[in-house]
Amino acid sequence: MELLQNILSSFGAAVVVPVMLFIVALFLKVKPKKAFQSALNAGIGLTGFNLIVNSFVPIVTPVINNMVEQTGVKLPVFDTGWQATSVIAYSTQVGVIFLVVGLALQVALFLLKWTDVFMPSDMWNNYSFMVWGSMIYLITSNMALAMACMIVQNLYVMLFGEVIAKRWANYYNLPGTTLTAPHHVCSVPYAIVMNWILDKLGAGKINWDPATLKKKLGFLGEPITLGLFLGLLIGIMGNLNTLNTLDGWGSVLTMGLAVSAVMAIFPRVASIFASAFTSLTNASKKTAKGSDKNREWMLSVNDAVGYGEPATLMTGLILIPIMVLLAMILPGNETLPLVDLIALPYMVEMIICISKGNIFKGVISGVIWFTIGLYVCTLTAPYFTEVAAQVGVNIPEGAMMITSFGILYNPVMALIFLAFLSGNYLLMGIVVVLYLAMYVLFKKNKQAVWNFLEGEKKDAPKEKVVA
Repeated sequence: MELLQNILSSFGAAVVVPVMLFIVALFLKVKPKKAFQSALNAGIGLTGFNLIVNSFVPIVTPVINNMVEQTGVKLPVFDTGWQATSVIAYSTQVGVIFLVVGLALQVALFLLKWTDVFMPSDMWNNYSFMVWGSMIYLITSNMALAMACMIVQNLYVMLFGEVIAKRWANYYNLPGTTLTAPHHVCSVPYAIVMNWILDKLGAGKINWDPATLKKKLGFLGEPITLGLFLGLLIGIMGNLNTLNTLDGWGSVLTMGLAVSAVMAIFPRVASIFASAFTSLTNASKKTAKGSDKNREWMLSVNDAVGYGEPATLMTGLILIPIMVLLAMILPGNETLPLVDLIALPYMVEMIICISKGNIFKGVISGVIWFTIGLYVCTLTAPYFTEVAAQVGVNIPEGAMMITSFGILYNPVMALIFLAFLSGNYLLMGIVVVLYLAMYVLFKKNKQAVWNFLEGEKKDAPKEKVVA
């Protein structure tokens, strides 16, 4: 277990995903040369994504921090970010044990064809389960209960990853892939329902997707131009107290250019990453044998692959000041989102791909979802703070408790957590039965669900066989 933990910590997704991709390709009898080329392109793509995001975050973070400081808001639950949360999760006994249990479960369910999602290719994000399990163990001292909670959460995540697979792959142009990051993919049921409601209310008629904006606004609707304007706006909001200085305007212009640069560079890196899965999918279809020849499986990929997509990034950035404002005025909220505000483009990926890039619907849906998330963070903060203290984390000065807005905001994971925390067999049974019901319903109607998410009213007509 320690070796596996060290491997994940040392290499990260940019190395683990290509290795997994190469192994799976060989297992499917793809030629070694083709498998290696696909794995290499995946590694290049992920490394490119990380370079972009890691260069972007240091520019944006000071602006966001200043925006929050200017509000003067003081709330007792401080958002320390997903990075700190992952370190805490990998530092607990329960977390390390689940690393092995989860890997075995994910591989077994794929091989047994319980799921068509190969989840171990994104093992890193298992820390999202570990956090909830660690809190269960802290409160109950019951290892079996903690493990059961994480396993059930994992089952839900694999199901949601399969539900969204076709829509995800088509929107982000990554054939044969899906997302199983637990902290993001659990928004799938909500995003589907909310997108339907918004369409019924007429919000779908306000089409703010990148292609439409470009068509209507000309060069002003280009993603790089919109990125520039959006970046300048956020830069101004984050430098209101320094707009009378050169440094202030330097920060504003740098922010504008940074957002514009991500809009310009990200699609180019994405095309390299996408080529890995296009060639692998085509090769695997030609070389698959026996009963697997008609199996449509999906490889789980890291959420970094969607961060800089124009509608995703713009929606996430628009939500940053909105969530800061809401945190200030929502009655009963005690959470101050801070470090994970820059993660909002990750957090809206499911919402955006289901709305097909409609920024207007994405913002409305995101506001509601993340508002619920603020209350979830407030509810779970005492437990998470205690877990963090046990592994030696120092609580920031001025904060009574800590949280991770990007991880612990998740209402679905929180409800499963609360059911198992109660120790009530009826509540735990309801959670399991609900999963089984959704699983059976989806498996029986998979194509219909995928067609619905694609906007198709019925299955495509089958080709007639001529004798």
